[in-house]
Amino acid sequence: MKKQIAFLFFQLLFLSSFTFAQKAKKMDVMSFNIRYDNPEDGKQNWHHRKKNVVRMIHFYDLDIIGMQEVLVNQLDYLKTNLSKYKTIGIGRKDGKEKGEFASIFYKKDRFKVLKSGTFWLSETPDEISKGWDADLERIATWAVFKDKNTREEFIFMNTHFDHIGNIARVESAKLLKEKAIALAGNLPLILTGDFNLVPESEGIRTLIKTDGKNTLINASSAATFTYGPNWTTCGFDNRPFEERKVIDYIFLKGISKVTKYAVFSEMLDDIYLSDHCPVFAQIEL
Repeated sequence: MKKQIAFLFFQLLFLSSFTFAQKAKKMDVMSFNIRYDNPEDGKQNWHHRKKNVVRMIHFYDLDIIGMQEVLVNQLDYLKTNLSKYKTIGIGRKDGKEKGEFASIFYKKDRFKVLKSGTFWLSETPDEISKGWDADLERIATWAVFKDKNTREEFIFMNTHFDHIGNIARVESAKLLKEKAIALAGNLPLILTGDFNLVPESEGIRTLIKTDGKNTLINASSAATFTYGPNWTTCGFDNRPFEERKVIDYIFLKGISKVTKYAVFSEMLDDIYLSDHCPVFAQIEL
């Protein structure tokens, strides 16, 4: 009888350890353009949306998030109300707090930052600058993380392409791919962002062009399970669904499995989370 009890105990211990290991491998990732705090947005202004944004992040218990259009007052609010997370990023206009951030939020009890940085999407990426025919300064923020659960290292990059410059978007894609390869090396890569480009555009084709071990894949096409609409931007309006576009993405390199991909088109009453939908992927390194 004692042997049977001991066997059952060790069997339960093994199963619980196996379950923990499986959960530890999974990482819930999001790309989310939160919409900058624009007073002209009326009832869709940030101050009406911010509590729901925080609730959404807590509800999905996300591990790491690439956010776009984050102004410093929005960043301060999110940092105060998302205490499980730390942030990486700088303002694009002065390299400090001025202008929009391409912030990375990460769970501080799960990840350790090994190194991080920001570069500008321009001909002079190490300087505060506009690139090509861009209307605004544009940046990419990155960090190399170590997962404390699995000891795995990976690189996370987050960006926001220009909304006006056609040349800038194509050249930004080339620069981003080049930088991603150089910074990631053999590490797995997660790239999030608002690219202001539809899937069939030259810029997106540049990013996902077959390139051996450096090929980037779109999480939406690699996922086992998918959910949500086939668009990522709604514009705070009731435009027909067929006029809505995919311009927000999660790209991956060296990721062993993409379990889930979703676009969350959620509202509370008639208040949107943003004029963009959060884009979600569950992956395993």
